[in-house]
Amino acid sequence: MNFTVYSKDGCPFCSKVKQVLQLANLNFVVYDLGKDFNHKAFYEEFGSKSTFPQVTVNGKKLGGCTETVKYLRSHNFV
Repeated sequence: MNFTVYSKDGCPFCSKVKQVLQLANLNFVVYDLGKDFNHKAFYEEFGSKSTFPQVTVNGKKLGGCTETVKYLRSHNFV
C-alpha cells in the first residue's frame, strides 16, 4: 500500500499521522505545502473546506488524521 500525506509545517495533526504511519511500518510519501504544492492546488484536489493533513492510499482519499487512523485500525495496521 502506498500512502501519501499532504502536510504543512507546524501542523500537529500532520506530525501525528506521519508518526502513526511510521510506527505501523507503512510506506508513505509526504508532500509539503509551499514546497510541493500551493493552497490553490490543495483546495482544488481536496475541496475548499479541507484541513491538513489530507491522506490518500493508492490514490483513494482517506481524509484527515482521524479518518486515517480509523482506516488503519479497521484494516488491522495499528
